[in-house]
Amino acid sequence: MGKIKKGKVRMTEGLQMTGVSDTGHAIVIDQMPEVGGLNQGPQPMELLLISLASCTAMDVISIMKKKRQDLRGFEVEFEAERTEEHPKIYKWIKLKFIFKGKNLSKEAVERSIFLSQTKYCPVTAMLSKATKISTIYEIINED
Repeated sequence: MGKIKKGKVRMTEGLQMTGVSDTGHAIVIDQMPEVGGLNQGPQPMELLLISLASCTAMDVISIMKKKRQDLRGFEVEFEAERTEEHPKIYKWIKLKFIFKGKNLSKEAVERSIFLSQTKYCPVTAMLSKATKISTIYEIINED
């Protein structure tokens, strides 16, 4: 059986919440003022995208290091579109992986993304059951 995770969210003001995980780390979650928030933190659906991008980024960086690639910089950009009707889920999500380094291998980049998307990233595994996630990449080789 897997490890049970616990945490909580607590109202601070309006729709603003503070979420705390069982590791003790806190994050402010909020909404736009027009719906009752204070716009002091990311919205819940934004956090899903940030979680997806950071989960796959951690995988890709780890895999690239194991492949002994000289990775000097890395970003994951994302964009997504939500449905118009409630519950307003994401129709699609696009991830763009940007690799910066020296003599980076196209094969290592592609394999790292593939392994993250198909084997390692649990956020991808969960979200891909509800929406289409597509990926592209850019390699910036430095001298």
